[in-house]
Amino acid sequence: MKQSKSIIWLVAAFVIGALAMAGIGALLVNIQGRKTEAAQYPLRIVQISNTELDPTVWGKNFPRQYDSFVKTKEDTFSSPYGGSVPYDKLEKFPALKRIWAAMPFSVDHKEERGHYWSQIDQRDTKRQQVVAQPSACANCHAAESTQLIAQMGWVNFNKTPWKELGSKFNLGSSCADCHDPQTLELRLTRPALINALKERGIDWTQASRQEMRTYVCAQCHVEYYFKGDDKILTFPWSKGYTAEDIEAHYDQYGFKDWTHKETGAPMLKVQHPEFEMSSTGIHARSGVTCADCHMPYVREGALKVSDHWIRSPLQNIAQACLPCHRQSEEEMKARVLTIQKKTADLLRASESAQLDAIDAIVAAIKSGASDPDLVKAREFHRKATFYWDYVAAENSTGFHSPQEAARVLALSLNYARQAQIEALKVTKK
Repeated sequence: MKQSKSIIWLVAAFVIGALAMAGIGALLVNIQGRKTEAAQYPLRIVQISNTELDPTVWGKNFPRQYDSFVKTKEDTFSSPYGGSVPYDKLEKFPALKRIWAAMPFSVDHKEERGHYWSQIDQRDTKRQQVVAQPSACANCHAAESTQLIAQMGWVNFNKTPWKELGSKFNLGSSCADCHDPQTLELRLTRPALINALKERGIDWTQASRQEMRTYVCAQCHVEYYFKGDDKILTFPWSKGYTAEDIEAHYDQYGFKDWTHKETGAPMLKVQHPEFEMSSTGIHARSGVTCADCHMPYVREGALKVSDHWIRSPLQNIAQACLPCHRQSEEEMKARVLTIQKKTADLLRASESAQLDAIDAIVAAIKSGASDPDLVKAREFHRKATFYWDYVAAENSTGFHSPQEAARVLALSLNYARQAQIEALKVTKK
């Protein structure tokens, strides 16, 4: 009996040992296979030249990234406060037509689509028919801009009318905008950001990879203006990144984007200050970059790559949010939409207050008020619209920095009511 048990134990031990060895062998084979897969990456099917802009060529060596990048063409995602469906914002929010009276945005303003469409939508916007836009606009909308800048020079490129160079703009965002074709390292290719960082005393060439995962986005997702007669694309960061800092920058130049048709006020039009707004938020202060949320890492076999389907995290909560947050997808979505709803409510309140201010200033003009009489009212009108637009033009509807968005909109509401009060004072006088 004892002998039988000993034999059974020996057989069992042998089987277990054999299974263990087989498992270890399979693991080693798997590890070696993944090492081989990783060693073969990136693929070197074609030689990418320093002048290659076409993403399809880059995609032959980087199929994983390219396959996700081409998805930026999709324009069917809709959320309560954004998405990629190009609906008409002027139709949804009629107040914008009066707020931007005589400004090209009062003619055409749609929800933005993905990076694939950046050049196409810029080419086709009705704003091109209202005003002769400079080629400075193409800095972010067309991949060809970098090569044209090299050929023409920074100043000449900026001031040349878009229509003169339009036939040369065929690509939207490109791999070359952010990556060195030889080393694949992240890089900056747009002079406006490089100049702005230099003015701030920042040497981007010494930035960490994590910092670069924000800087490459800041080449375009920022507030900007066209400076001087040469229309030089400039970021207004001489005094800092806050709304007050940017307003102070414009005021020191006496800059205006347009004169309001109804009130005669010298106005400012804000352009998508995502970098500036997010820099005041908890995510940025915690070291989270733009790419961490909009291009999160994904595991594909032995490789960890960034998802190049650049999109709203609401489309990709599991990868964009849950690696750091331990709530469910439903809870995370509810948190985002709560922030956005409160911000949207404040935006609508500010728009209503601005319309009241416009009405009051128009009434003062009709009553015979002179330009000197209306200086204060127009100054407050300019401020109210600027601070409102600083949040309205920023594409997160407050999510990038909820408290900052609420603070800025509170300023807008206050300035709108002060504009109204000043106009009423003039009318009574």
